[in-house]
This record gives sequence, C-alpha cells and structure tokens, in this order.
Amino acid sequence: MEEGCGYIDLGLQISGLIFSIFLLLNEMSMNDLTRKLGELQEKVIQCNQCPRLVTYLQEISSHQPRRYRGEVYWSKPLPSFGDPNARVLIVGLAPAAQGGNRTGRMFTGDRSGEWLFNALYRFGFANQPNSLRKDDGFKLSDCYITATIRCAPPQNKPLPEEIENCRTYFLKELDLLEKVKVIIPLGQIAFMQTLKSLRLKGFDIPSLPFSHGKLYPLSLRAQHSELRTVTLITTYHPSQQNTQTGRLTRAMFHQIFKKVRGKLEDGG
Repeated sequence: MEEGCGYIDLGLQISGLIFSIFLLLNEMSMNDLTRKLGELQEKVIQCNQCPRLVTYLQEISSHQPRRYRGEVYWSKPLPSFGDPNARVLIVGLAPAAQGGNRTGRMFTGDRSGEWLFNALYRFGFANQPNSLRKDDGFKLSDCYITATIRCAPPQNKPLPEEIENCRTYFLKELDLLEKVKVIIPLGQIAFMQTLKSLRLKGFDIPSLPFSHGKLYPLSLRAQHSELRTVTLITTYHPSQQNTQTGRLTRAMFHQIFKKVRGKLEDGG
C-alpha cells in the first residue's frame, strides 16, 4: 500500500512539474509577443514617412478648439493596443484629429470611441463602457484595436500613398496576432484595405461586396499545410455621420458583436 502511494506521489510530482514547465513556457511566449508588439508600436510612433501628415498633426496641436485649449496633444502616429492573445481584431480607418490624436490612444476621447467602447464593454471585451484618457484604466480583453492609417489625415481622407506607407505595420500585426479568429473592419474603406492586406498575406479572396452585417469566412493554407481561417464581419463605421443620421443604430452595432460572440463560442 505504501509503495503504491509512493508511485502516486511521484506521479503527482511529475504532473506538477510538467504543468509548471508549461506555465513557464507560456509566460515566456507571452512576454516575447508583448515585446515584439511593443517594438513594432515604437516604430509606429517614430514614423515620419508622410510629410503632409506630419505637418497636419502639428497644425492641429497649434489650433486647438476652445473645449480642449491648454491640453497637451499627442500629435504623433498612434500605436495600436489591446490584448496580445486576442481572438478579435478591430480595424479602424484613421485617428480623429480631436480624439485619438489628442489623447494618444485610438478611439479614446471621441464620439466613435463612445459607441465602440460601449459595445465592447457590453459584450465582455472591455472592462469599462468608455474611455476619455489613455491613463483612465480602460483595458481590452480578447480584443485588439488597430487602424488602416495611424495619423489623423486632413478632412479624414488619407491619400493612397499614405495608406500604403502604413500597411507594413498592419501586415506585421497580422503576423504577430496569431490567435485572431474574427476581424471587424469599421466601414467600407477599412474593409477594402483589410482585404488587400489579407490577400498580400496569401489569403485567396474573391471580390466581396460591402454592406452592414456580412460574415465572410476566409482561409489560408499556411506552413506545414496548417489551415488558418478567419471570419470577416462587416459593419458601418460608428462615425457621427452614420450614428446621427440613423444609418447605424445602437441595435445594429450591437448585433455585430453578438455575431462575434457567436463565432467565438462556435470555435471561430
């Protein structure tokens, strides 16, 4: 009996050791991913490839509206942010001049962000329903937010060459965010640019129409014949132009994230 107990104890010790090694390796992998994402975002912040945008960002910080007068504007390219192990990737168009460009974090401090963050909170992807400053404790879970272009463009209209200059950062994020199962481009331009980037990554994608609430499963045969599949879920952008005219309602926007939850619960 005592000999049997000894075998059991040894087995438990080995199991515990294997589990500890697994946790250590997982932590090391997580730390490496966080470091690589951090290094990439530092490159984004230092980027000055688009002279027109560099000039415009400085003009914004020098001509503040009365409600923000005296604030220190970020006025640099914006890094993406979120959970490195995210299964959900949100792709915006560009930072708002008086939103993310002011606060230093995408969608933080603007009306579009109010809609987006409220939906993320409602469906369990954020720890609070809004964020006004990048130091207010807002945190994403299982979700990562990036953008087609990282600088606020004049009249919210980036030039084609400016989009291409930013694409290299998005392509690298697609490499690093290996657990992404669902991608949500916000609006038609982000949709088109996301498709272009996925095609560059090897996804075989036919011509796809844009409308609100579409689900498009996309597959890529990766190394060693491993099949990587992501689902694209389309939505109108939560811009004031769309939300104030009723083109996009709260119910319509929340329905998108209900579909996201459904896909994740089904295994992506």
